[in-house]
Parts: sequence; structure tokens; C-alpha cells
Amino acid sequence: MFIRKISEIVGTERDVEFEHKGFKSQRLLLEKDGMGFSFHKTILPKGLKQIWHYKKHLEACYCIEGEAFITDLKTGEKFHILPETIYVLNNHEKHEFEAIKDTILISVFNPPVKGNEQHNNEGSYE
Repeated sequence: MFIRKISEIVGTERDVEFEHKGFKSQRLLLEKDGMGFSFHKTILPKGLKQIWHYKKHLEACYCIEGEAFITDLKTGEKFHILPETIYVLNNHEKHEFEAIKDTILISVFNPPVKGNEQHNNEGSYE
């Protein structure tokens, strides 16, 4: 068993600022923690609009604060994301995320991320 606090990871490899994109991923669990998934607190500012496509990862995101829209870019379906809402990318969906208000998500990735990965040009992790 172990305990980890956000305050303990600030300024470490687990506290990832996305360059030129204005959001942060605080990674409480990484691959090296041996849980089989990674666990992140993601802080997205109002006005952020990004296209992501996790080709090698499945992701589930639970909104704890804010307001956003997520659009499936294959089907055109648009979903309103509010606190106490989970969205699940179970088929590697290419999607657009738009934060209407400052938004905080709790995210789980499978397989887990290794450390301080950043999105590549396709909006994916290597």
C-alpha cells in the first residue's frame, strides 16, 4: 500500500505542463507504480480547444469541476460534460475537447503512461 498527494508531485516528472497548450496533467499513478493503469488529475482552462486521438490507450475521464463539450470526430456526436459525468473513449475515438469553463477531470489510461509524455502531432501518446 502507498499514499500519494498532489502536493507531493508538484514540480516532479508527474506534474506535466503541456507546452503551448495551457493545461496540466498531474499523474498520481504511472506505469512504474505497477497498477496496470495510470491515474491523472487534468486541469483545463476555459477556452481550451484540442483534438486528441489516443491510438494506443483507452481512457475514461470523470469531470469533477467545470463545463466542456466533447465531440466524436468520426460520428459528429457532441456531448455536454458537467461535474459528475464520465466519458469513456473505449474505441480509440478521435475527438475534440472544448472547455467552456475551467475544467478538472480525473482520468484513467490503459495501458498506463510512463512519465511525462506529451501529445504528438496527432494528439496521441507514443
